[in-house]
Amino acid sequence: MKYIHVYDSLMFDPRLLQAFVEIAEAGSFTAAAHRLNSTQSTLSQQISRLENAVRFSLFDRSARPVMLTPAGERLIGYARRILALQNEAAALLADPSGSRSLRVGLPDDLMTSAICDAFAQFTTSHPEIRLDVTTGLSRDLAHRFREGELDIALVKEPHAQSDARASFCEPLAWVEAVGRTQPWPEPVPMVTFPPGGLYRDQMIEMIEVARSRWYLAFTGNSLMSVLRAVEAGLGVSVLPLATIHAAKVQICRQFEPIPPMALSAYAWDQDTATNELVSALIKPISIDRADNRNLQAKA
Repeated sequence: MKYIHVYDSLMFDPRLLQAFVEIAEAGSFTAAAHRLNSTQSTLSQQISRLENAVRFSLFDRSARPVMLTPAGERLIGYARRILALQNEAAALLADPSGSRSLRVGLPDDLMTSAICDAFAQFTTSHPEIRLDVTTGLSRDLAHRFREGELDIALVKEPHAQSDARASFCEPLAWVEAVGRTQPWPEPVPMVTFPPGGLYRDQMIEMIEVARSRWYLAFTGNSLMSVLRAVEAGLGVSVLPLATIHAAKVQICRQFEPIPPMALSAYAWDQDTATNELVSALIKPISIDRADNRNLQAKA
């Protein structure tokens, strides 16, 4: 408690600490004055002020070169750290990067190479903006957007809302492992996303409407895990046609066709940067969904 009483009102002046460190490293007041483009008398006054503040002598001035006292030895490490933190903070504030953030949410299956490239190009063009991108289930992302936790959201939904910046048809299909020729016996093994996933709910609803029995054979948190389970023949699933091009799966025609969903883009702000990012994200989606119209007809 004694040290708290001595230092509770002490605020270290960075200029005094800088003089202290320079003298300690140079070994003399004169050499340190040259380094700092100052005078020996000015540095002497600054060290006197610092010593008065800490109530200890910091240098043995009779030694040649000038030596730190025990108190100076204790302070020197902290002085260097304080100055380093000050320089770090000054550099951070001088750098425009991160002066504004854009929080973006989108489903895992939309994190394609084209979308990642769009994010990368945007950060290059706008170093003053820090992107905070997260993936998740569309229902969760839509809720977070409406609560103001996201600035931009790309979500799957049964129908686009009136404030959607853009919306695309998202064809869905039942999929199974390539080469399967036999119908699925009951109970039908299903490969799904976690509870709350739109595809999962549609699968269960349509299976139950058909009065078929089913069970959950695999639940995956990512598109990749769901695709791998389907490829391995663990069960049947419902996925967007846009996600199955490179996968070893085929359309399963045993069940009633799944109606398409809407893939919608939402954003709160209308400023130039936000509009630019929304447009950059929409472009690859529009191209990809246009290419999938033929797949939808075939399905």
